[in-house]
Formats: sequence, structure tokens, C-alpha cells
Amino acid sequence: MSATPATAIKLYRHPLSGHAHRVQLMLSLLALPTQLVDVDLMKGAHKEPEFLALNPFGQVPVIDDNGTIVADSNAILVYLARQYGGEHWLPSDAVGEATVQRWLSVAAGQIAFGPAVARLVTVFGAKKDADAAIALAHAVLGVIESELSRHPFLVGDGMTIADVAAYTYLAHAPEGNVSLDDYPKARDWLARIEGMPGFVGMQKTAVGLAA
Repeated sequence: MSATPATAIKLYRHPLSGHAHRVQLMLSLLALPTQLVDVDLMKGAHKEPEFLALNPFGQVPVIDDNGTIVADSNAILVYLARQYGGEHWLPSDAVGEATVQRWLSVAAGQIAFGPAVARLVTVFGAKKDADAAIALAHAVLGVIESELSRHPFLVGDGMTIADVAAYTYLAHAPEGNVSLDDYPKARDWLARIEGMPGFVGMQKTAVGLAA
């Protein structure tokens, strides 16, 4: 674990990207100096050579930590936890680390293809199967509701990067017509995260059930 970075960490992001927000949230929870660099996705700035030099996949988020470039939101969370966080953010024991990794996979899988895609349809007009995405969102919320009946966070009693990875798209699920009404444990979990020192939210969009 390192001390505070020499200069602000640059976060290349789009303000409505949940993937980018989870990195912004982690940076803020760790109280790390951050410079936000907005990437105009609508104008294709993420496909320009300058940005592709940072991430050949042409996706936000990307961070530049004083010359160390890291792309992919979950990879960035792992980097920040190891470089600047404590053991509780990403345990180093085999079981703890595997349990966190399980939820990072859920964030990149069921959450990305469920509530995130449902929100893409309403916020960005994406041509996706909204009904299938909403059904998947409720399936993953059902599992999360059950998990949270046993402990206050996804991996036990304390917040980890698993919670950071899962938070944004679930908090904004109503924007994609995914109701949270049937998930009181999940709503309490969202509120616990929002009450953490350093919490910063993502800009809300008045669409779907959030209209």
C-alpha cells in the first residue's frame, strides 16, 4: 500500500457512465486527489488515437496515476485497493479475495447485462432487449437480497470493492425501469454505502421509473 499520490490521479470518464462512476466513488472514498477528464462519447472521442493510446478498447474509465495507466473499472478498483486502500477493501487471504472476485464477476456479468443494459435503453436509446435486461436485473437483485439478509455488505460486515463495483447500476436501476420496491435489504445496503464518508453519487437521469 502506497501513500497519497504525488499529483492528482486523472480519471477519464463520462458523467453518466456507471462504470466510470464506480472508479470516481472509490477515489473519493479513499480521499485521493482526482482530476476528472470528461470524454465526449457522443462525438467519438473514445475512438480517437489519443484516447486509444490509453485504452486500445476505446472504453471509459481509464486512470492515469502519475504515469501508471490502468483501464477497465474493476481492474482499476483492484489497483486502487492494493495501492492506496487497506486490507478490508480487498482481502489478501485466499477465501476473502476469491469472494470479492466473485462479486467483481457479477458486476461485469449479470449487473452489466441486467440493470446496466436496461438503463442504456432509457438513458442512451440503445437498441437492446429491455425486457430481458429487466428480468436479469431482478434475478441478480433476488440473489443480492438473499446475501444481504446474512450480512450488511456483499462480503461480510465491512465494505469492500465488491460493494463499490455493484453499487452504481443498482442504485440507478429505476432509471432502466427496474423497481427496487421488493428489495428492502438491497435498499438498506445502498443507503449504507451512501452514508459512507467520502461518498459521491452519479448524476441522476429522470427517465424510466425515476422520471
